Amino acid sequence: MSIAVAALPLDAAPERILAFRAPPPRAGRAHVIKDDAEAIAVARDLAARIAETAIERDRERRLPYEELDWLSDAGLFAITVPKAYGGADVSSGTLAEVIAILSAADGSIGQIPQNHFFILHALGLEGSEEQKRFFYGRILSGERVGNALSELGTKTAQDHNTRLSRDGAGLRLDGRKFYCTGALFAHWVAVVANDDEGRSTISFVPRETPGLTVVDDWSGFGQRVTGSGTTVIENVEVHPFSVISLRAVFDRPTSMGPVAQIMHAAVEAGIARAALAETIRYVKAHARPWKDSGLEHGYEDPYTIAQIGEVKIRVAASDALLARAGRYADIAVADPTVETVAAASVAVAEAKVASTEASLLAASKLIELAGSRATQQQFGLDRFWRNARTHSVHDPVRWKYRAIGDYWLNGINPPRHGAI
Repeated sequence: MSIAVAALPLDAAPERILAFRAPPPRAGRAHVIKDDAEAIAVARDLAARIAETAIERDRERRLPYEELDWLSDAGLFAITVPKAYGGADVSSGTLAEVIAILSAADGSIGQIPQNHFFILHALGLEGSEEQKRFFYGRILSGERVGNALSELGTKTAQDHNTRLSRDGAGLRLDGRKFYCTGALFAHWVAVVANDDEGRSTISFVPRETPGLTVVDDWSGFGQRVTGSGTTVIENVEVHPFSVISLRAVFDRPTSMGPVAQIMHAAVEAGIARAALAETIRYVKAHARPWKDSGLEHGYEDPYTIAQIGEVKIRVAASDALLARAGRYADIAVADPTVETVAAASVAVAEAKVASTEASLLAASKLIELAGSRATQQQFGLDRFWRNARTHSVHDPVRWKYRAIGDYWLNGINPPRHGAI
């Protein structure tokens, strides 16, 4: 089945474009961020507000509908929209830094935009001019895309049983997804499915489409409010206009993989920063000295001082590798070749290894150095480790070590997919 997108006037009404049940545009108009510096400044302002209630949100599993509306209204969900369509088109490094800033405030909220931006990047690579005009316009108004990518019960997390099948002049989706981060809060759900020829596709499905059911059943011990649960897709009607190819973005060298992965590295980097900052704050304010030390204050303990020094170095290295990976990713965006995409993928993998290990170390040392009192639920200090550990198993670091080693030792390029 070849899915052809019919040419439509760029000013066509949403009802004509999608032919059925296009949601009305989001009320009001979100702020439009103009450049990279503004994106980072806005992220910092919002992160300060988000951090104020992070402990309660995690403890009570209070889903962040309001907080995500803050991000939408401020324009952060539109920062990668190309300038030709009215967006800021920020660099990969800025995108990663925005996600790291939000993740430092709340790891769950930092992760939610990742798949939104992943889908927008695929749209930029494979969407038609009409599709870009329509969907970028909706994103600039503050709308959000959630994902329905992975499934339970398949051989690997990248395999899909969900099907997109021809039905007369239209299409139908059927399947069941899990790990659907952000779908609960989305205006559009991006459903990955194989077509009748087994080719991987992405369908933009309005959140309220009949037959599409998003279930709040995520029970992970970390990243508790990402909404990463089940999406059930039963005989869902899809117009060809809302479909793009996913397979095509990996069949040729593109920046899809590095851009997807740098955002995961950024989540871990943000958690690492926050865990280190909390360690320093708590140790200075509350940690008691060990009785054999003869010291007056816990922050004078030489072993504590040395270990905080070690964590600081690891977090700083993680940040440096993340910034470096952003530069490599931007080269791949501007000039996608076999060589530039491979180099970017490896640089991002190096950043992901460093940020994962830094976040787990910092989150563990926080509890160790802060002492027994720090395990009390009222402080919520366990959330850093729980969030880092939960998010870090998204794709295994042990395979990144192999890909990095093969590249530098044997000159073997890593595979082209979204998990390296």
